[in-house]
Amino acid sequence: MSVVSGKVIFCEGKQTSLDFRLLNRVVENLLIDKPTIVPSGGKFTFSVFAQGYFSSDRTANQRYIIFRDRDFDAKPTANIALIYLNSMFLTYRACVENYLLNVELIHNYWLARYTEKLNNPSSRWGHGNSPGTGAISAWIEEAAISLRDYQAVRWALADLLQTSTARSQFKTTWTGGSGKLPNSLTLQDCQIQALALIDQFQQVVRTVTQDRFEASLAVYQQQFAQEEFWTQKQYLIWFHGKDIQKAMQQRESQYISLNAFFDWALNQLDVHQHPDLVELQSRIEQL
Repeated sequence: MSVVSGKVIFCEGKQTSLDFRLLNRVVENLLIDKPTIVPSGGKFTFSVFAQGYFSSDRTANQRYIIFRDRDFDAKPTANIALIYLNSMFLTYRACVENYLLNVELIHNYWLARYTEKLNNPSSRWGHGNSPGTGAISAWIEEAAISLRDYQAVRWALADLLQTSTARSQFKTTWTGGSGKLPNSLTLQDCQIQALALIDQFQQVVRTVTQDRFEASLAVYQQQFAQEEFWTQKQYLIWFHGKDIQKAMQQRESQYISLNAFFDWALNQLDVHQHPDLVELQSRIEQL
């Protein structure tokens, strides 16, 4: 695959991924020189993928940006802005799902589907009317509270990862990835699993130690216990959106499918409400 000129945005996943579709929302109002958005699979293969993409034409004007989820690879900054890491631009929030976990969006979706049901009795909508913004806000927050210790453990593991030469192998979870929650979310059980991960890598990377992990864990436990962390809804920035989504669905299984909601919400999201996405749009324009 090759490009002669123009702008290219590399992102994670496939064309059906939320990342790809969010980028389409970011660039939809660009009137000229719209970029080609190229899904590139996993985050650890971006540089190789980009080299292969341009390899057929070494003289091409290679104007491109790599954009992906921040995950646990960097901490959010004091100012809401893109995170720059290893020649890539990262979301300010943990992942795309974090931008969509919005009380008003969920309420509006629920209400719209219920209204359609009233007007079309053959509709398969089976969730009734929206329970209201208060109940939806509690749904999100209670799910986040259940994740507090698990997210603290993931961030403490991420701190070890930052000093690890085995970065692409060392993980912040033992479940297989974000959105796959462990059977137990208690601090004790999460610590046991985390220490098992550390044991696996200690022989390879000396900086991966139990002491360093426990020191970092204490810091995140304190941070996530602060009142303002919850009143300011900072968990929507720090906690991984896929994990919040999973915890929400487990907590209220009779509520709406968030996957179906995300499909709808991406078309409703106002990217201009998020300074980092506005910055991304500007950087694409300036390529």
